[in-house]
Amino acid sequence: MPRAVVEDNSRLALRVRADDKATLMRAVALEHTDMTDFVLRHALDAARKIIEQSEHVPLSERDSLRVLDALENPPAPGSKLLGAARRMPKGR
Repeated sequence: MPRAVVEDNSRLALRVRADDKATLMRAVALEHTDMTDFVLRHALDAARKIIEQSEHVPLSERDSLRVLDALENPPAPGSKLLGAARRMPKGR
């Protein structure tokens, strides 16, 4: 999973085309807010949706049942897994 970059500076600067800025300013006026609140609120909404989508995997009912079955009845370890376990340093 990508790591978030956190900076000490709480400012965020954006370069925006004139027509995009005009669109934002019109929306800001229609919502009776300021540019910072508008951009921050909508950017955070979008960010939360992206995070939610990336952290949750939708499964069908059939797939959910298969996962639960595999957890309750795990398959026997194969030769590659057993070999890897033997090669692991002791004490971990």
